Amino acid sequence: MGVGIVHDLAVGVHPAGADTWSQQEAFAHGMSVGAPPDAFNARGQDWGLPPWRPDVLAATGYAAYRGLLRGLLAHAGALRIDHVMGLFRLWWVPEGRPPTDGTYVAYDAEAMLAVLVLEAHRARTAVVGEDLGTVAPGVREALARRGVLGTSVLWFERDWEGDGRPLAPEKWRRDCLATATTHDLPSTAARLTGDHVTLRHRLGLLTRSLEEELTEDATDTAEWLALLARLRMLPEGDGDEEAAVRAVHRFLRRTPARMTGVWLPDTVGDRRPQNLPGTWDQYPNWRLPIADPEGHPVTLEEITASPRLHALMEVLRPRKPHTAPPGERRP
Repeated sequence: MGVGIVHDLAVGVHPAGADTWSQQEAFAHGMSVGAPPDAFNARGQDWGLPPWRPDVLAATGYAAYRGLLRGLLAHAGALRIDHVMGLFRLWWVPEGRPPTDGTYVAYDAEAMLAVLVLEAHRARTAVVGEDLGTVAPGVREALARRGVLGTSVLWFERDWEGDGRPLAPEKWRRDCLATATTHDLPSTAARLTGDHVTLRHRLGLLTRSLEEELTEDATDTAEWLALLARLRMLPEGDGDEEAAVRAVHRFLRRTPARMTGVWLPDTVGDRRPQNLPGTWDQYPNWRLPIADPEGHPVTLEEITASPRLHALMEVLRPRKPHTAPPGERRP
């Protein structure tokens, strides 16, 4: 059964937008939502979005939150929640201070989750939470108990409690959306070439030398390509980037994940990120048209006619179970 339209719930709203103007008492002015330093953003992040005040949400019976969800779910088959950890806590950054000076502020997760699952049940809508980055203990378990799917990105799925190597497909969790990337991460083509590291170096976002970052990134990528080759999803020694993109998605289909996501720019070989977390005016976030590997913008008609897209769709197409003809015994 098709899911239909998947709406996206952002982690916040514009500080000068209609929401903050009409619900001024509900927001913590002078504060911004962000994230502490992590493996991908060593300087931390400041997203420039005012956080909801948990005390006002509770005092008003979560009316603003319920209204927001009802509007999003009215015409959706599923809802993706960006930074779903924000239902538990948010990293507040004081205005004018770096993200490293922020602190976590807790929300009533039981209440936030109760409102979410109730409204999703009423709308008969699936919910996917983006649980990447710094995730507090117990968050994923709490989401799973309530039927909220997580998000598993291939490059981050490793045996962190064991040898740290790429996680075999059968060991992935089932209750998740499995994907190669997200809007906040490099495209698969950029990941394979290391373009994303060079870009972050050019923008001054690295805290280590370019050589160190490139070496670590190349090692990570090589380990994944080696696993794909061992699983016979990628011909050994095949350096073709397009074949590697298909192999990555072939791997995702092998996992038990309940949903598989495809980043549209991956279907045409785009090497540029749509959004670079931690940047404001240093990079044209959300303003880049989808482009081919050479950076030439492609039209919707060109995307739908792209041989790359159709080859990738063949990888993702559900396989019909074999039906034995009359008189033939199935193996």
